[in-house]
Amino acid sequence: MPLKILIADDHDMVRETIVMFLDADGATVSRAASTLQEALQMIETDGPFDLVLLDYTMPGMNGLEGLKTAIKANGDKPVGLISGTATRVIAEQALALGAIGFLPKTLPAKSLVNAVRFMAAGETYAPVDFMSGKDDPEETDFEKDLSDREKQVLRGLLSAKSNKEIARDLDLQEVTIKLHVKTLCRKLDARNRTDAAMIARSAHFV
Repeated sequence: MPLKILIADDHDMVRETIVMFLDADGATVSRAASTLQEALQMIETDGPFDLVLLDYTMPGMNGLEGLKTAIKANGDKPVGLISGTATRVIAEQALALGAIGFLPKTLPAKSLVNAVRFMAAGETYAPVDFMSGKDDPEETDFEKDLSDREKQVLRGLLSAKSNKEIARDLDLQEVTIKLHVKTLCRKLDARNRTDAAMIARSAHFV
C-alpha cells in the first residue's frame, strides 16, 4: 500500500517538484497544499497522512505554532518541517516540539526524496552539516540594526503577545516594552506593532 504524504508549501515549484519526484515510482501518493489552513483541512478530510511536510514560512504558520497545530491534527503520524530560511536553532526547536525531521531546501532533490521516505517510515531526519551549524546563515541585514532585546520584543510581537505578556516573559516593566516597541517601529519604518510584525515576517525574521 503506497504511503500517503502531504506536502504544504506556498512555492508552487518547490511543492510540485517534491510531489513529482515522490510519486515517480508509485510507492507514494502525495497531496499538496499552499497554506497551513489548506493543509489542516486536508488532514481533517483525508488524513491522517503517513507524513505531513510543512514549509516554515508559508501563510498561517506563525513560526512554530503551525507545526504544533499540525502535529496535533495528524494524530500520532509524523510531521516534518521544510525551509529555505530557518536557522539551526529553529530546526532544534522544531525537533524538540515533536517534529519528525527538518529539511533545508538546499538539499538535492534525490536526497530530499530519500529524507521524506525516511521520515514517513517514522525515523527522525536532520542533516548533520546543517545541524552542526556549518550551513547556518549569517545574521541578515534586517537583524543587524536590532539589539538582542529588540529582537526578543519583536518575537513577542510576532507571537501576537501584548506588551504586558512580553514584559512578563522577559522579566521587564511594561513601560520598557512600550519604549522598545516604539524604537522598533522607528527602525523598521512601521506604522504600529502589527505593521512591525508583518515587516518582520516578510523579512523571514524568526
